[in-house]
Amino acid sequence: MMSFAELKNNRAILRPMEPLNFAIQLAQQTGDLLCNYYQRSGIHAQLKADRTVVTEADLAADELLRSRITAAYPDNGILSEEAGTVYPVRKSAVWIIDPLDGTTNFSLGLHYWGISIARFVEGFPTLGVLYFPLLDELFTATKGGGAHLNGARLKVQPPNPAQPTSFFSCCSRANRFYEVDIRYKTRILGSAAYSLITVARGSAVLAFEVTPKVWDFSASWIITEEAGGLIEPFSGENPYPLVPGADYGAKSYPLLTAATPELLAEGRSKIRRRAS
Repeated sequence: MMSFAELKNNRAILRPMEPLNFAIQLAQQTGDLLCNYYQRSGIHAQLKADRTVVTEADLAADELLRSRITAAYPDNGILSEEAGTVYPVRKSAVWIIDPLDGTTNFSLGLHYWGISIARFVEGFPTLGVLYFPLLDELFTATKGGGAHLNGARLKVQPPNPAQPTSFFSCCSRANRFYEVDIRYKTRILGSAAYSLITVARGSAVLAFEVTPKVWDFSASWIITEEAGGLIEPFSGENPYPLVPGADYGAKSYPLLTAATPELLAEGRSKIRRRAS
């Protein structure tokens, strides 16, 4: 894989026989585009029918991603939050993209937002790329090839007694729908993809997202697993394998991520659904 410095200085899309480097450079090109829209004072956002937020930047980034993937991999399918949520049928591979994860943060001029790209074969992720331009963080993983942050190998770490500041990452819906009694400090970062990746990053020991969709977690899932972390449905069905012809627009999958099996068990015992 190219070094992080080389990747930062080379925005040309590579040949389609190199899907990981292609995805990395496409994520960086999309980051460049989004940075042209970004304003610290915020930009105008709208609510979609499902009450999620969208901006002009989301749509422009989505168009760029889809056009480049289609040009480089015409025999592959695309599942996108903004332009087609049905998992394609009869495709050799499928790209699942979130052009702007953390749109609310982006629209308010905050830094926690990024691009998520994952490639699936037979319903399972084979590579994942997450790029957070304003944080200068590039996460990558391939199945069996490990996970990396800015080119350095990622490996989850159990809590360190000498470092008492590990935290529990969750979304804003966690305390609304669940009783949470986690002993670690809580942080809500506003990006599902980044929240889930904090365990692989070594910042959080547990992460919990209540309503993520496949484009929110597909890249985070493979990166977490390749970093040695644990990620699994908190309740309900396992999302994988994704099913050709299925519409994932209305499907959410509560997910719990942990650095160790013991922490995973602790999360399950200390997070309980509120009585309706």
